Amino acid sequence: MFALVAAALFSAAFLLAIGTIAWMFALYHDKMVAALQFQPIPQQPPVYHIRIRRPRATQPPRRPVRITHSNALAA
Repeated sequence: MFALVAAALFSAAFLLAIGTIAWMFALYHDKMVAALQFQPIPQQPPVYHIRIRRPRATQPPRRPVRITHSNALAA
């Protein structure tokens, strides 16, 4: 009689475990497939080449300096 109860208890526990595994597989099937298809993140971060433009202020046009005798002595 003890062997019959032990066998029934073992069978019930085994069926419960199989049922739990099947239920979890059905519940998380999409997540498992997504995890298997996951592409690893690249180790090297992407490099962005950014050109920084700083427009310079325009200078007023210069007047030509006429060299005279007094200008040449002052220099």
